[in-house]
Amino acid sequence: MAVFFDIQGLPDFRNAVLTVGTFDGVHKGHRTILQEVVNHAKNVGGESVLLTFEPHPRKLLFPDQPLGIITPLHQKLQLITEAGITHVVVVPFTREFANLSAQEYIERFMVGVFHPHTIIIGYDHRFGHDRKGDIRLLEKWGQHYSYELIEIPAQLIDDAAVSSTKIRSAITKGQIEEAAHMLGRNYSFKGRVVHGNKLGRTIGYPTANLEPEEAEQIIPALGVYAIKAMHNGTLYNGMMSIGYNPTVTDKKEVRIEANLFDFDRDIYGDTLEIFFMKRLREEHKFDSLEALVQQLHKDKEESMRVGGA
Repeated sequence: MAVFFDIQGLPDFRNAVLTVGTFDGVHKGHRTILQEVVNHAKNVGGESVLLTFEPHPRKLLFPDQPLGIITPLHQKLQLITEAGITHVVVVPFTREFANLSAQEYIERFMVGVFHPHTIIIGYDHRFGHDRKGDIRLLEKWGQHYSYELIEIPAQLIDDAAVSSTKIRSAITKGQIEEAAHMLGRNYSFKGRVVHGNKLGRTIGYPTANLEPEEAEQIIPALGVYAIKAMHNGTLYNGMMSIGYNPTVTDKKEVRIEANLFDFDRDIYGDTLEIFFMKRLREEHKFDSLEALVQQLHKDKEESMRVGGA
């Protein structure tokens, strides 16, 4: 698969079968849609081409609203590749692009750039300035520009939209296992290891303090989680605390701390990918460090059971 970040100078796609969307999460519902695109491209001897946008259109159009994305771009591209799409074009979503009329969107962008054999789109897809374009307009111009238009069944589109909303809600509530079921994989994020207060090492539980790579990505609810962590290609079992550490500090600053099992090395500045397996408990303020340590022993045992260690 090839990924393009510049719509100028794209190759001539053979019988391009186009679909368009943000596909945040690339969850089970999305993958059903992508499979439809892949299958149709095979049937017409063409290439499947997915158009997505960066930054997310809502970031430009509604800058004061938090995005709360499920998959950062790098992860989304990887998952779309794994779904079998031949080419992904990441379209720069600029003010100029947003101001294209619906007619210009079809003529100058969809047809002028991609010369599609087929456009596969959802019944509710809107495009162009003020979102005035819809599937009926694409259908109207299909014969004129010699492209086939296929409408993705409403049930598939609705299921995908509902799933994205439910996944975001589940993650923010700490319902990690429910989110994983809808995603078809464990939810994950990447973070850079930064310096913390180093208290963990004094009580036998050294932690890697993480600063998320993608500020717009959803962080799960406060609590303690069983996790797996990828470091330099190796996967480790561990547990993670997301919270204020009320037992040891009064600061109202959320910390993300991972304790990796059977791991002892200096990794400051390195990147970890954290896979959430299960939420073990809510965050608690303990009466003493001793009580906290006793609970951490229990958390580790449960995390090891969850991780299969």
